[in-house]
Amino acid sequence: MLFLEYLFLWYLFYSFCGWVYESVLVSVQQRRFVNRGFLNGPLCPIYGTGAVLAVVVFGGERNPAVVFLVSSVGACILEYFTSWAMEELFHARWWDYSHFRFNLNGRICLLGAIVFGIGGVAIVDVIQPQVARVTAMIPLVLIHVMCAVFLVAITVDAVVTVVGIVDFEKSLEQFQTAVAKYGDAFGEMREKVGDAMGEATGRAAELAAGVAAGANERLGGVPGKVGETIGEKVGGTWHSGREMSTELMLRIREAAASAFNRQQRRMIVSFPRLKATRNDESLQQLREAFEKLRRSGR
Repeated sequence: MLFLEYLFLWYLFYSFCGWVYESVLVSVQQRRFVNRGFLNGPLCPIYGTGAVLAVVVFGGERNPAVVFLVSSVGACILEYFTSWAMEELFHARWWDYSHFRFNLNGRICLLGAIVFGIGGVAIVDVIQPQVARVTAMIPLVLIHVMCAVFLVAITVDAVVTVVGIVDFEKSLEQFQTAVAKYGDAFGEMREKVGDAMGEATGRAAELAAGVAAGANERLGGVPGKVGETIGEKVGGTWHSGREMSTELMLRIREAAASAFNRQQRRMIVSFPRLKATRNDESLQQLREAFEKLRRSGR
């Protein structure tokens, strides 16, 4: 019983380490903070599961080559199965390695296998002995209390998360319906934005051609007047186009707020490569709107 409690605490520790690794990596890539965990709490369960399995399987094995090879293969099997199971359950793919070379159906890749292999060696030979030493120093009463509290917390978190995202596909359909309801408005607005951008570009080209043909002389020989004229005409049109584009993004966000619950919106933000098995185009449109509004400070 005590060994199982130790395994549970180790599982939480490595899940937290995985969350830190994933969150830092994705936050750097996205240039913003991303809570990468599948759960609400700071945990990535797949990392904890893999680490605990390595501790149990290897036991006293200390051959780095064996640990590296088994960790690489074992982690890939776990990751592939997890990706498949989550896609079957939630009708969405949470990560995709298709942009990496030597990937298998986008679920696993060679680079990931190498990283997991190195991680396995580090855990078995370096990290786990210290973790075991520290946990052995914790009083047994505290071990029991910690396990009970954390078990309740992670169970509640898992239930809330799963219940919140189990209807993700249905919510995506509702979002698509909401967007379709405003289809005419969206289409008209997109057309206006395109016209505004085209007009701005056309004016810039026209004025530039005028300069080349001697517009500078016609404006009284003052070079600054040419730049001022271009700035006033093009700038006003460009600003109008940007305002309409922002309004379009805001409408998309409003439609998303009515279709998706908090858990689903968190998943969309936390997993930049999240893909839906159906209606993925609508999902990518929503992600684009979120990103543009974030950059504009909305």
